[in-house]
Amino acid sequence: MDKAVNNGDNRADGNGTWSGTWVAERLGVELAGDDTLADLLGLALRRNPKRAHLLVSNVLGKHVPQSPSVVYGSGFALGRRVRELLGDSGASAAVVVGYAETATGLGHAVADGLGHAPYLHSTRRPVPGVAQAGGFEESHSHATSHLLLPEDPELLAGDGPLVLVDDEFSTGNTVLNTVRALHERYPRDRYVVVALVDMRSPTDQDRLAELADEIGARVDLVATAQGTVCLPDGVLEKGQALVAEHEQTGPVGAHGSADAVTRVDLRWPAGVPDGGRHGFTAAHRRRLEAALPAMGARLAEALPPGARRVLVLGCEELMYAPLRLARELEHLVPPADIRFSTTTRSPVLAVDDPGYAIRTRLVFPAHDNPADGPGERYAYNVAGGGFDAVVAVVDSTADTPALHAPDGLLTQLAAHTPHVLLAVVPSYVPEAAHASERPAMLPEPLRGPAFSSYAPEEVGWLLQDLSDVTLEAPTEEREEAIQSGGAHYAESLPVEYQPSEQYQELFHAALETSAARIAHAVGVVTETVLAERSPRPVLVSLARAGTPVGILMRRWAQHRHGLDLAHYAVSIVRGRGIDANALRWLAARHDPRDVVFVDGWTGKGAITRELAAALREFEEAEGVTGFDPEIAVLADPGSCVRTYGTREDYLIPSACLNSTVSGLISRTVLRADLVGPNDFHGAKFYRELAGADVSTAFLDAVSACFDEAVDAVDAAVKELLAADRTPTWEGWAAVERISEEYGIHDVNLVKPGVGETTRVLLRRVPWKILARAGAGPDLDHVRLLAEQRGVPVEEVAELPYTCVGLIHPKYTRGATGADGRAVAV
Repeated sequence: MDKAVNNGDNRADGNGTWSGTWVAERLGVELAGDDTLADLLGLALRRNPKRAHLLVSNVLGKHVPQSPSVVYGSGFALGRRVRELLGDSGASAAVVVGYAETATGLGHAVADGLGHAPYLHSTRRPVPGVAQAGGFEESHSHATSHLLLPEDPELLAGDGPLVLVDDEFSTGNTVLNTVRALHERYPRDRYVVVALVDMRSPTDQDRLAELADEIGARVDLVATAQGTVCLPDGVLEKGQALVAEHEQTGPVGAHGSADAVTRVDLRWPAGVPDGGRHGFTAAHRRRLEAALPAMGARLAEALPPGARRVLVLGCEELMYAPLRLARELEHLVPPADIRFSTTTRSPVLAVDDPGYAIRTRLVFPAHDNPADGPGERYAYNVAGGGFDAVVAVVDSTADTPALHAPDGLLTQLAAHTPHVLLAVVPSYVPEAAHASERPAMLPEPLRGPAFSSYAPEEVGWLLQDLSDVTLEAPTEEREEAIQSGGAHYAESLPVEYQPSEQYQELFHAALETSAARIAHAVGVVTETVLAERSPRPVLVSLARAGTPVGILMRRWAQHRHGLDLAHYAVSIVRGRGIDANALRWLAARHDPRDVVFVDGWTGKGAITRELAAALREFEEAEGVTGFDPEIAVLADPGSCVRTYGTREDYLIPSACLNSTVSGLISRTVLRADLVGPNDFHGAKFYRELAGADVSTAFLDAVSACFDEAVDAVDAAVKELLAADRTPTWEGWAAVERISEEYGIHDVNLVKPGVGETTRVLLRRVPWKILARAGAGPDLDHVRLLAEQRGVPVEEVAELPYTCVGLIHPKYTRGATGADGRAVAV
């Protein structure tokens, strides 16, 4: 690992001169590492503000024409090594991802060597109608943005090993960016990083190990050779000066004529992708292998008689198809010297010197209508290569007038070879029908500060933003509309209650006195979840009342155990169930068995029953199993669940307010003209209420009490885990009794508990409030709201809840029944 490679002893070009000598002598750049490095790499210069030198691979088939067997064999051998590392079971579950543009062919060859692994490569070409499954940045590159556009939305969602393939690792930044981006969406236990050469410094090597610790996954590395690049001080400036000095004098090609280009009809098999841009499966591989001999024969027949040196030239990301065709030619025309390389976006200085890796350069305009607009493209080491024929292989998207133009690629090639052949592979675009039933990928969660006042890591909202839609109306007017049209309560929003100064003072006083009590309940419910449900649960709050509780549980797990738990908020609507698209999104990225649904409190248990029914329906429709309908709540006064922080009915300050204690997010909305069958439910972000927002203040006040609650929480959890917590549903029985005693005859108009009573006063047309005799400060805010709305508060001796809110059975038109629709009275 300490051998310096900077002299003529290494014969990468066969003439006794290492193709990195020119750069090494002028810049003092050295390669230190394995003895094979000089055979694998040369050096060149490029105009790039981040890195002047370029490691030029001799076996990749990008810049240096090489035998297709060597190119394919290099990737295939790496795939075999990965298979040995993972074993048969790991290899059978693996997915391979290659990097655009240089490693698209290498990654595909690795996937072939691995066995039956599906393959996907990143792309810099957006495809209309194909949803993005992810993206990441390649910081040192001239073109940084990578897109992942799989046809199968489940391709990356499995828990098998993910194999990431690049031609070289220089700093490891691209891999770090990729793993972080993908692990957030598709967490898994194992990654394998594969490259032809690993040229990271010791410091950069440590960063990969640190990432593995950070995400709690195993990350292995497989490379053909390893070393480092030794760069003297000022190398970037010196390199830029050299580029400026030689840029105008280096060979750039000449003009020829494309009139004599011969088209070859490959008869590419229908439905087989041209590469891994949208995924390439084992079934695709079998069909391509069966078709390759005939396609190779058609190319061989089209070659000019007596051709002895032939280049098959791919096109940017299109590397694998032309590579396999070149390999077939190699078998079919053994007397000929078949070489393979591709065009590229990367601008590299050409210097016609035996000790320099890029001897010649052809320059031509982009011809595939790229998303980033027109620009120059390049073919290196083609001019002066002595080729009797060049077979240009492009996809149909790139077969444009620009390809055939006087300054286009075909004309440039014709100036340097007597025969140019053109083979066009049909560009594979997933069938529109696949997307018509359901989008390939649902959007990523909304996060603050763009949506909600919570920090982005606190919660991801699986909702769509309806902030620009007017959905609010005064309470009576809204309920009149619901009654007259039989509309669902979730189709509109009440006008947000604006608390008076006196009410705000009550909130802060309540928070000050109850923060420690809330912290204790948060600790108890979180520790119970960790002990009984999952050591690393995925918290899914039922928006919006569950969201502050989910954030507090996440904070407790982080504070007490150092866990960084995923937390999302989803919509559930009485009478219509939970958002099925949100469940699909969760199931694609997490093990459903780890999902724990979170709510603020239980009243009579209606949402508990709603969730259980919705999950049964989802399982039957989708075949997805594992979601547990047991809700974890802060308070369970109705005895409806087994996982809770307390069963006492006391004031939870987050129940006192609406959006201003819930990240400025509205109740969720489900209306057919706004929420399609493939959309998340909607909600609004009330940015205009930022001046009254106490969402973070509530969280911080409770979190500040965590330390003092630890001992009491441990004792309570120990006792709780040993206790019989079977739900008795006594709250439901009490509600039925009250409904009959007060002549309401509808349990949906009876809202038990402090939280639900508060909601009645804030959002409904209340009739009266029942308060347990002797209830103290927990009801101060209820009494104030009742006074403001002219609602009587009636003290009751035998009441299982601290209070119960009754919706007026005659007046209100917003009262809703079991199906969520208005109740005629």
